[in-house]
Amino acid sequence: MTTNIEEHMEVIGADGVHVGTVDSVEGGRIKLTKKDSGEGSHRGHHHYISTALVAEVEGGKVRLSANSDVAVMFEEEASDKR
Repeated sequence: MTTNIEEHMEVIGADGVHVGTVDSVEGGRIKLTKKDSGEGSHRGHHHYISTALVAEVEGGKVRLSANSDVAVMFEEEASDKR
C-alpha cells in the first residue's frame, strides 16, 4: 500500500483533519514537507510519520489509522538544516 504514496499527497488523520503533505517516503516513514511541519521551534524542519500508521491511500490522500491529534504525537523531527 505504501508504494502508492506519492509526493504532494495530503496526509489526513482518521478524523479527516490535515496532518501534512508528503515530501517523500524514506525507510518506512513518510517525510512531510517543511511548510506543513511544526510550529514555533519545530518550524522549518522535516517531520516524519511511520508508514505503520497508514490505513489507506486513495483519491490522492494518505489516510492514517489515528486521529490527527494522536498522529502528530508520533511525528519524528529531522534536524536537517537545509
